[in-house]
Amino acid sequence: MVKITVAGIGYVGVSNAVMLAQHNDVTAYDIDAEKAELLNNRISPVIDPDIDHYLQNKPLRLKATVDNAEAYADADFVIVATPTNYDIETNYFDVSSVVRVLKEVREFNQTATIVIKSTIPVGYTQSVRQELGDERIFFCPEFLREGKALHDNLYPSRIVVGSHSPEAHHFAALLQAAAIKTDIPVLFTGPGEAEAIKLFANTYLAMRVAYFNELDSYAISHGIQTREIIDGISLDPRIGKHYNNPSFGYGGYCLPKDTKQLLANFHEVPQNLIRAIVDANSTRKDFIAADILSRQPSVVGVYLLAMKAGSDNFRESSIQGIMERIKAQDIPVIIYEPNFSGTQYSGSEVVSDLSEFKRRADVILANRYTTELDDVKSKIYTRDVYGID
Repeated sequence: MVKITVAGIGYVGVSNAVMLAQHNDVTAYDIDAEKAELLNNRISPVIDPDIDHYLQNKPLRLKATVDNAEAYADADFVIVATPTNYDIETNYFDVSSVVRVLKEVREFNQTATIVIKSTIPVGYTQSVRQELGDERIFFCPEFLREGKALHDNLYPSRIVVGSHSPEAHHFAALLQAAAIKTDIPVLFTGPGEAEAIKLFANTYLAMRVAYFNELDSYAISHGIQTREIIDGISLDPRIGKHYNNPSFGYGGYCLPKDTKQLLANFHEVPQNLIRAIVDANSTRKDFIAADILSRQPSVVGVYLLAMKAGSDNFRESSIQGIMERIKAQDIPVIIYEPNFSGTQYSGSEVVSDLSEFKRRADVILANRYTTELDDVKSKIYTRDVYGID
């Protein structure tokens, strides 16, 4: 029986803990006591229907704790799934939470293999191995969607492990055994290659979002139909009918920070495209905000802060960038967000009653449209042309 500890009870941590607890003894560790209590009561601390189902219906060997000694002492593997936000002042991921876990693990356990799943800069794994004199650390990137994190672990597109060691092969086998999908492509690489795979994959996705957003900006500016253009170019199988729905900009937790980190990793390498991808997101928000302001609204309503349906994560959502640009022009902004319990968010009023929200706002921004807005269609401003994330 393999003993696994997962440090960090967010989307990555919970989905891995739940999946691996089908066949292993898993302890989930977090400094947030409320998250640990929820998990011990078989309640997911994140919005994910599959996680809810597994917690309530599957015989999982899973417990949560806020005691780091209890969490790490007997673990064979420790998965690090703590947040690494991008620090604009240092042009580098804030890896302090990862460093803290690495040191705590070795304080209580000298033999556990540490698997970093937090997103990190290219070169970080090798540097921390050298700094700590510890080779039992490797990086294994995640490729998950918020709200579908467990599904994407059970049916992974691929498994990438940044090590060729026996422990790396053992860990990959644990992931394969816990998945429902069979014949999963598995790639073992060097540490820097695995880190680069994560950042380049997310930057490509950001580039695709930015491309269709700029197509949409062009269509708006010339009075032509965005959807007809996208339908036409997406029939080319090299382009495909996926990931092509315009939005207010790429956002969520991963794409904004990962593109900026990759750009920082290019500081001594000639490039144009990576910088353009980062800059395109700000340009898109400027364009969308100007288009909204051209309607001369008295009160702008923001319908949901999250980037997409099925997510409770507000971090770096593109609609917040639009909000700030509108408020800078002294236009009042009100928010409807049922996943937020406060009365103020980022200096704007949060209206809990949807009917009141619809009545008070004369323009309502919706990054993604839902039928809940059908009765106020004339007020809606959205660039969602397909009704999908």
